[in-house]
Amino acid sequence: MEEDTDYRIRFSSLCFFNDHVGFHGTIKSSPSDFIVIEIDEQGQLVNKTIDEPVFKISEIQPEPNNFPKKPKLDLQNLSFEDGRNQEVNTLIKYTDGDQNHQSGSEKEDTIVDGTSKCEEKADVLSSFLDEKTHELLNNFACDIKEKWLSKTELIGLPPEFSIGRILDKNQRASLHSAIRQKFPFLITVGKNSEIVVKPNLEYKELCHLVSEEEAFDFFKYLDAKKENSKFTFKPDANKDHRKAVHHFVNKKFGNLVETKSFPEMNCSAGNPNVVVTVRFREKAHKRGKRPLSECQEGKVIYTAFTLRKENLEMFEAIGFLAIKLGVIPSDFSYAGLKDKKAITYQAMVVRKVTPERLKNIEKEIEKKRMHVFNIRSVDDSLRLGQLKGNHFDIVIRNLKKQINDSANLRERIMEAIENVKKKGFVNYYGPQRFGKGRKVHTDQIGLALLKNEMMKAIKLFLTPEDLDDPVNRAKKYFLQTEDAKGTLSLMPEFKVRERALLEALHRFGMTEEGCIQAWFSLPHSMRIFYVHAYTSKIWNEAVSYRLETYGARVVQGDLVCLDEDIDDENFPNSKIHLVTEEEVSANMYAIHQVVLPILGYNIQYPKNKVGQWYHDILSSDGLQTCRFKVPTLKLNVPGCYRQILKHPRNLSYQLMEDHDIDVKMKGSHIDETALSLLISFDLDASCYATVCLKEIMKHDV
Repeated sequence: MEEDTDYRIRFSSLCFFNDHVGFHGTIKSSPSDFIVIEIDEQGQLVNKTIDEPVFKISEIQPEPNNFPKKPKLDLQNLSFEDGRNQEVNTLIKYTDGDQNHQSGSEKEDTIVDGTSKCEEKADVLSSFLDEKTHELLNNFACDIKEKWLSKTELIGLPPEFSIGRILDKNQRASLHSAIRQKFPFLITVGKNSEIVVKPNLEYKELCHLVSEEEAFDFFKYLDAKKENSKFTFKPDANKDHRKAVHHFVNKKFGNLVETKSFPEMNCSAGNPNVVVTVRFREKAHKRGKRPLSECQEGKVIYTAFTLRKENLEMFEAIGFLAIKLGVIPSDFSYAGLKDKKAITYQAMVVRKVTPERLKNIEKEIEKKRMHVFNIRSVDDSLRLGQLKGNHFDIVIRNLKKQINDSANLRERIMEAIENVKKKGFVNYYGPQRFGKGRKVHTDQIGLALLKNEMMKAIKLFLTPEDLDDPVNRAKKYFLQTEDAKGTLSLMPEFKVRERALLEALHRFGMTEEGCIQAWFSLPHSMRIFYVHAYTSKIWNEAVSYRLETYGARVVQGDLVCLDEDIDDENFPNSKIHLVTEEEVSANMYAIHQVVLPILGYNIQYPKNKVGQWYHDILSSDGLQTCRFKVPTLKLNVPGCYRQILKHPRNLSYQLMEDHDIDVKMKGSHIDETALSLLISFDLDASCYATVCLKEIMKHDV
């Protein structure tokens, strides 16, 4: 496969920092040979079981049903023909109904002692408006409704009704909200302290797709903007109709909300009904400023846990958990990505799921080689990089000397390990960052996204491998036909990301806009992952160029980090210093302090040949004017800095025979091909064990 050969050549050309000979060996012979355990910010291994009880069942609040009881609108009391002075009674009446159907926001926000909170909001009108203005507003609402019910088209500009000028800002805000809550088929506009009321044409458009009851409830939900609430349309067996609803909501309000289809809860096996659920997009979290809703009764539920997975891609694991818990992948947060072909332990947090609910699926997920433990309630989600590092326990099998090396194998191994322990290794991103062994690498997708080539990025994502299995047959069919619906029928259920993209493409079409919506079907962390893969690839090539050009000496124009205790990439420009000629002469800095920028809009480049190299490579990739922002996908890449050298910490090792017999007798005569090496060490966050091993072995692992 030509593309993969090119990739191997590129990765193999990366520089070694040490001059020992090295040795050959095999890693990841099985997942149990490569164990990764996350180290949290307190320096604790996350696989250690918490001593005290993690939670008590009796203390857990009942988890909200995904599809709570549906408020039904009593349209019997609505009348638009009994006289213009009759107030339009659009307040919701609730009756007992199917608990799986909900149009409106969360049930607990609807009824208080038999009085709707909407009524409380509507009373604001009486308190702020005089009787005549109130009556005129009702008449205007009646006029609009009568015209819509009679199918009369509004000719010319939409009619308007002025409430008048309201000088007090808080009163204006209350009135805007009260009018829209009482009359969702109207909109309000502010003009120099004046409130103007107009017909809501989007309401009318939605009524062509769903019942007026649903449209009424949806626009009330939309106006309330209650964080973490959701709205569910009535169950619908017609896929084309659901597609139209998805398209309408995303086209009109896609920057505010997101939509998702779920099978109707508690339905019979033969019932194909599916519900379309809407919820507000997550806002960027400002640390230290918790929303009021999270400090009161409506507090969002966050459940932390440790995930153990074996031979499973992390995003696939999250997708499977999301299905079992009835949430979406973006409800999960984590501190870092983990290897697939390994046994990994990592901290995670899931929103809107109680500890009890998570514990209930333990048995179901075991068949996917997953286990969850240390389950507990927490106050917030995790963010990428919120860890101290990772601990590795690795077995290297089939140990052999390099070709034509006559030295003792064990001496070579000890020499190599001690060398890297002392001098460190080049801090490259590992091959798994780029999709080692695949036709299309993640950095190629990231480059397409940065260039706003959305359709190309989709096709790269769905490019098949040269394998004859259901997944690759489905991908091949898509590239040949661009038939998203047909490809969905071929794509296995466990391919969560691929199916999410295909469902969006089926809904919105294989157009540039459709491809943008398709990318929005993936969580932000997944979208940004591909862009980061590209910037990581460029960093790898930059550090190779830097070491080939200047070697291990610090030169004028290098960038150095002034903070000796830095152990991650999240340090500001104020910590970065440009090395001067005088400082080079005085040997003020060492090579381990040198950093290189990871591409973004808020970085500085070295003032030497390396800086020029960055500009040349960006130009060759067509990014000479790139601002490292992709507004259409809400992606911003500020950039950061990465140390060119890293050292393994807490390193220990021992040689073993095939049957786990420790080799303790120095100089004993054994068959060297039967030796294995067990090596353990800690690395800082965003460092790769495979890269450290490659430096030790001087061999492509």
